[in-house]
Amino acid sequence: MKNLSKNGLLFSSEHIKIMMQTEEQPEKFSRLHMIESRASFSLLFLLSPNIRLESNDCETKFLFRKNQYILHYSSSESTAELWAENQEAIKYLQIQINYQYIFNLIDPESSRENAEILENMIRNNYIFLHKKTPPYMTVEMQMIVKELISYSKKGMVQRLFVEAKIIKLLILIFEQFNEKNKAQQEPGISFAVKKFIDENYHKNIRAEDIGKLTGINQNKIRKEFKSQYNMTVINYISELRMLKARKMIIDRDIMIKEIAIDCGYEYVQNFTRAFKKKFGVSPEKLRNG
Repeated sequence: MKNLSKNGLLFSSEHIKIMMQTEEQPEKFSRLHMIESRASFSLLFLLSPNIRLESNDCETKFLFRKNQYILHYSSSESTAELWAENQEAIKYLQIQINYQYIFNLIDPESSRENAEILENMIRNNYIFLHKKTPPYMTVEMQMIVKELISYSKKGMVQRLFVEAKIIKLLILIFEQFNEKNKAQQEPGISFAVKKFIDENYHKNIRAEDIGKLTGINQNKIRKEFKSQYNMTVINYISELRMLKARKMIIDRDIMIKEIAIDCGYEYVQNFTRAFKKKFGVSPEKLRNG
């Protein structure tokens, strides 16, 4: 494959492979080739914007936004091509899990519900959750992906860590899928607003912006959201941002300014103020112990 990633293979066992691809400055017209093994599930997390994908076993070309993902089953070995618009950076994490591992994990013979879950996975019903648009990672998914990328231990401890995180990712995907189905049956303003926040909290959005962007009356948003989730919209946004910041702060390679921007704060001082209010110490003090 041309232009191999700087990171490459992060983990490999009999049943699981984790690969990180990073290409900061793709050559013009260059494409990355992603291989899916026979009888395997691929979890693909897109970590940079505007990535196009074309698979040889699918007639459709996909366009992925940053923080979108798919869970795809491939019955035979296949190859997909990925490239970025306007020679932008290409960054994604691919987790390959063989069929037998998933079969043993879900144990479809134990219950009808488990059998349906495996059937949904094989039929690729978990790829498109929102009107044939790849779903966005939730906050917890993003945290797990970052943990998988940065984990440094090896051997049995790493294997146990990876398997635990993959199980958690699958649980979150199933929950997201079921939540989508529930929303279709019982659509509500509070759910729509929560979904919007979950997908956009890292941007510089304010509570008043949500009404404009979703087309829902602001007063109605505030009232129904608090009634459903027992917290205000502003508090929920802050909770998500602080959860993400707390996870990122332990990585000394990431500047405080970068964390602030990644958590949706335009100014570092606003981020520092919110962080100190939440945890009682400044980001710098918590990082330095």
